[in-house]
Amino acid sequence: MALNPQYDAIGKGFVQQYYTLFDDLAQRPNLANMYNVETSFMTFEGVQLQGAVKIMEKLNSLTFQKITRLVTSVDSQPMFDGGVLINVLGRLQTDEDQPHAYFQTFVLKPIGNSFYVEHDMFRLALHDV
Repeated sequence: MALNPQYDAIGKGFVQQYYTLFDDLAQRPNLANMYNVETSFMTFEGVQLQGAVKIMEKLNSLTFQKITRLVTSVDSQPMFDGGVLINVLGRLQTDEDQPHAYFQTFVLKPIGNSFYVEHDMFRLALHDV
């Protein structure tokens, strides 16, 4: 495969779609369709998960009821297998907690005319040393 020339639009469109689903409790279960049943990986605040079932168990276990998100930047790069590497910088606030900066990195892997999330890494920008 070759580098995907639409990598920037794919990255920005994916991030918008992903957070639209994630931030709506009723829609969050639909994120399962974005992950591969066996081969997707997620690191969520240092916890490693593999496969759509385990990833969704983690996402569904989050206890906040509302989320307010500001995406500061979406940086994307093409990959040689046709995939897209995406790095997101933003700020989020859950329920009445203080807002926190966060980083999230995705690797989208091509499958047919679409993509799935092969890798997903999320970390709040907290510096509790």
